[in-house]
Amino acid sequence: MNVIHVSAECYPVAKVGGLADVVGALPKYQKELGVDAKVVMPFYSNKFTSEHKFESVYKDVLSMGGQVYDYEIFKLKRNFLGFEVLFIDIPVLLYRDYVYSYDDTDRFLAFQIAFMDWMLTFSERPSVIHCHDHHTGLIPFMAQESYKYKKLNKIPIVLTIHNAQYQGWFSHDKVGHIPSFDFSKVGLLDWNGQINPLAAGIKCAWKVTTVSPSYMEELQRSANGLESLLSHEHQKCMGILNGIDTEVWNPETDEFIVKNYVSRIVQSGKKDNKRWLCREFGLNISKPLFAFIGRLVGEKGADLLPEVIDAVLPENNCNFLILGSGHQETEDRLNALKEKYDGSYNAFIGYDEKLSHIIYAGADFLLMPSRVEPCGLNQMYSLRYGTIPIVRSIGGLKDTVIDIDDGGFGFCHDRVSLPEITDVIARAVRFYNEQPMVYKKNRKQLMRIDHSWDMSARQYLDLYNSLNPE
Repeated sequence: MNVIHVSAECYPVAKVGGLADVVGALPKYQKELGVDAKVVMPFYSNKFTSEHKFESVYKDVLSMGGQVYDYEIFKLKRNFLGFEVLFIDIPVLLYRDYVYSYDDTDRFLAFQIAFMDWMLTFSERPSVIHCHDHHTGLIPFMAQESYKYKKLNKIPIVLTIHNAQYQGWFSHDKVGHIPSFDFSKVGLLDWNGQINPLAAGIKCAWKVTTVSPSYMEELQRSANGLESLLSHEHQKCMGILNGIDTEVWNPETDEFIVKNYVSRIVQSGKKDNKRWLCREFGLNISKPLFAFIGRLVGEKGADLLPEVIDAVLPENNCNFLILGSGHQETEDRLNALKEKYDGSYNAFIGYDEKLSHIIYAGADFLLMPSRVEPCGLNQMYSLRYGTIPIVRSIGGLKDTVIDIDDGGFGFCHDRVSLPEITDVIARAVRFYNEQPMVYKKNRKQLMRIDHSWDMSARQYLDLYNSLNPE
């Protein structure tokens, strides 16, 4: 079986969020099951592309909106990723030092057209095209409806929704940018008076998946305007829980962390990493360390973090450490708290891959008070490193974390509110201080929970096989 994943992100090439982690891991695990899995993504001007050598495998021109653009397909001269990645370079549009910005409509539409044009030259068609999020959502429509791609309309296409909040909307004024099709089918592109690539992908893909079963259920009630569409298309939809790359996220071999460890020596291993964090950020190692890693945006509940810290620290003997960036006001408020809670709180505004690994290894608790969390990977990383997750019960967090009072191993709350978040943190502090033996036993158990991609990769393979019954 030959599968092509089409995505805007892929770790370690270009990462903005969890999409990159998924696309950077799933193909690797699929190859272990005998699937010839590749990734096709844009060619960005970033650290990865500047540090590696590439060779050209194809070049041509594409037409879009009356403009003609040169494009070229590259691959790595030395492939070390565990699967093949092919890069579409459209110098005028894609070769930027950012993944997403103001001009994404033209950038990602051209990316999809270039991919489809290139596909026409293949002597052997893929068994499945697997599209990821709205940046590739027009591929199912073009394969089904655009005249020039009729030869491709028998290739099964799967669309995975990683986050339905972002749908790629643009005006019908640009409908002419899409390769010619029977205009009576324009309704397949439309949702609420705009061209909506994610909606078009849901309508035209053979199968639609989301990144956790609970998120698929939630989308029929809350999907940023697509609720009725997803309810209507529910028969071709399914939720498959993401996994994590246990080779990258492995405290026994992780080259980023201060000291490697396994579950047998989790206490000493985590203490060395915590000691480094406390020394680096001026915190007290004797206190429980609560960490937040992620985008500082409303979806993640990050706007409440300054209030949470202000409410918790005067009443509880603990530390807070924040790693992330996003909304400027939230960043400013978090920075302003450093002096007020010197010795108990600090923040690194930005993102640092190495630091994130050390925080997973050194923190005692990980906060995820998300308003929206389709799957969530951070809670799985924290479990892998023996760090207890504190989560809101939604989406993939609901599928992966069971509250300790219900016989589980984490702490859960139902609503994103200051009282509920502060209460659950206080409960975790009491657990840390009053039940040290249970706490230590719990950390060992966390590390034995299997959230690898093995099961998820098999579920995707079963899905692909159902679309290729021969």
